[in-house]
Formats: sequence, C-alpha cells, structure tokens
Amino acid sequence: YHPDKQAAAEAEAEESARRFLEIHQAWKVLGNEEAKQEYDLQQREDNLTKEWPLHEQIYLEDMSWNEDEQLYTLSCRCGGNYSISKSETKDVSLVCCDTCSLVIEILQ
Repeated sequence: YHPDKQAAAEAEAEESARRFLEIHQAWKVLGNEEAKQEYDLQQREDNLTKEWPLHEQIYLEDMSWNEDEQLYTLSCRCGGNYSISKSETKDVSLVCCDTCSLVIEILQ
C-alpha cells in the first residue's frame, strides 16, 4: 500500500494512500507500549459492552481492597469475583466477573 509503489488510477491511488496512513497509524500504536496498552484496554472495554450485560454500576470505594494482591475486589452474585488492580483503575471502567458473563462499571 505504499504510495510510492502504486502505479494506479487516481481513485485507487487515493485509496492506497488512505490505507497506507491507516497502517502507519497502527504501527505507531503497536510500536509504543503505553499507547498499545491504552488501545488494548479500550478495545477490551468496547468488546465487553457489546458482548456482556452490564450488571451494576459501582464506586471504587465500595469495593474491597486486598493489600497483598494490590487488587480491588467485589463478590459477584454467582460466587465469583470482579477484580481490578490499582494501576488499571485510571484506564478501565468495565470489569467482568471471573466466573460468569456479568460486567460492572466502575464509577469515579
């Protein structure tokens, strides 16, 4: 898709240039660990809202803090747990149960 290697009609050249820019942007994200992590978290959150039902909205301070594991946890009605690490709390707002398909939203 590199524009310098395309010898096509103008419409195809524009499409190739657009595609090249998309690929270039993807490589910029993949090449930066922080940007990749942010992208992965956003994708995970988007997928959770599409695939699983939102069970409840919870404030972070309503969850239990586990000092040993450095995790906030909350029991799910199925007997499983919702868990989120302290480092994820700024980037993640949706957390899925570790044993069922329910999801909670963390309110800030």
